[in-house]
Amino acid sequence: MPAGTERRDVVVVGGGHNALTAAAYLAQAGLSVLLLERDDHLGGATVSAEAFPGTGARLSRYSYLVSLLPQHIIDDLGLSITLRRRRFASYTPRPGSDVGLLVDNHDAGATRRSFEAIGAGGDHAGFTDLYDRTTRLAQAVWPSVTGPLPRRSELRRALGDDATWDAFVERPLGEVIERSVRDDLVRGVVLTDGLISTFARAHQADLQQNVCFLYHVIGGGTGAWDVPVGGMGQVSGALEQAARAAGATLVTGAEVTGVDGDGVVTYVEGGEQRQVRGAYVLWGGAPGHLARVRGTEPPPAEGAQIKVNLLLSRLPRLRETGVAPEAAFGGTFHVHESYAQLDLAYARATSGELPEPVPAEIYCHSLTDPSILSPGLREQGAHTLTVFTLQTPHRLIDHARPDQQRARWERAVLDSISSVLAEPLDDVVLRDPSGRPCVETRTTLDLERSPGMPGGSIFHGPLDWPFAEDDEPLDTPAARWGVATDDPRILLCGAGSRRGGGVSGLGGLHAAQAVLETTRRG
Repeated sequence: MPAGTERRDVVVVGGGHNALTAAAYLAQAGLSVLLLERDDHLGGATVSAEAFPGTGARLSRYSYLVSLLPQHIIDDLGLSITLRRRRFASYTPRPGSDVGLLVDNHDAGATRRSFEAIGAGGDHAGFTDLYDRTTRLAQAVWPSVTGPLPRRSELRRALGDDATWDAFVERPLGEVIERSVRDDLVRGVVLTDGLISTFARAHQADLQQNVCFLYHVIGGGTGAWDVPVGGMGQVSGALEQAARAAGATLVTGAEVTGVDGDGVVTYVEGGEQRQVRGAYVLWGGAPGHLARVRGTEPPPAEGAQIKVNLLLSRLPRLRETGVAPEAAFGGTFHVHESYAQLDLAYARATSGELPEPVPAEIYCHSLTDPSILSPGLREQGAHTLTVFTLQTPHRLIDHARPDQQRARWERAVLDSISSVLAEPLDDVVLRDPSGRPCVETRTTLDLERSPGMPGGSIFHGPLDWPFAEDDEPLDTPAARWGVATDDPRILLCGAGSRRGGGVSGLGGLHAAQAVLETTRRG
């Protein structure tokens, strides 16, 4: 190591919300912390931006809802964040008809009548019972996420319901769905939570669909997904403020090119190569990027989504005249996501083709939080839409023609949405001051390039259960907190840690606790 190399207690690599969480906790504990971020801004995937310049709309550009951020972290770090609950859970048009299923969180009677209106009245009780069971599961699992990894048997005992544990943890998700409800559309509504950026089938043997589903239903002990007021940038902004206030040094425009076993981090800033040595290095980026800078084989990672941001002059009209667009788009709007359609989409993607029609989910931030729109946009009734496709894996990317492919996929997504509406979506898309349609499409390749998600995986790789196996060695603080690598000085603190997926701050919390536990022992 060259003479004069800077020394810190902890070097955090990456500037996403998990890395900022780790930096804030460790600096509050009195450790010297240097955070290095490659981009010219902090926040990673938790940022807001004027995606369509000159329009006055600030969109949550990548991540967009919050469920897994514990109040514990908000309180510990004194974060000024407002999360707003959505009244409606979802609306799902039945393809080829003028009706859809509207799940109203505040009116069980209205939800039951909607089941009856689509001809699935017999499924209401089974649907309700299934989610009552996931609520019990959430109440058992959620309290554990801010502590060291529990054992599988420990969480099973905490639930105290072997049938529910087996249904959602031990057996393929498709089995409990098919036992609980019969209607193809209703089954699809349930399955979607197991397929967000997870390319899988309902009966897949590796249970990746179950793991994904579990994270989607445990947040806050309720499974509710909330809107961050002001956009996702408010979350990362509050974390940045907490880290700076605690004394952490945050550096942007610093690209890390090497990390060795002695904790020496090599990076380039302002065209100059620099080095800093940390007693610990916390890696906030993807494990695949860590492997590359250390010269080892990166682990597999594959996202399965196309993300489309839109700015509309107004909400589009529905085929179902008895449901207001404000209700349908007030939760998650499911497009071509019946049980059979999701399976056919998987089969088509496996054969190398984009699913037709494209299964997608739509979310309207501005209905719950109009503050992201300028006064002029609010006055004219404009709204934002965020679209997230399912069963569209990174393996479909044509690396030789990404721009042409992006345009073709964008068209396929817009056409898929229009097919369940009473008017083409294009008719209500606003144009920016230059006359361009306000549509931004991000493929998995775009997400791989920026904000740096290998394979476009929003989870940085396959998800892990939020528990350790009963025979798994947990003999170090890093292992107990689920942040270990093959080097004791280097810990994961991002989405690629054991419980780090989603906007949660958990990867940062766990890495910080592992460091603090180790230093207290030392």
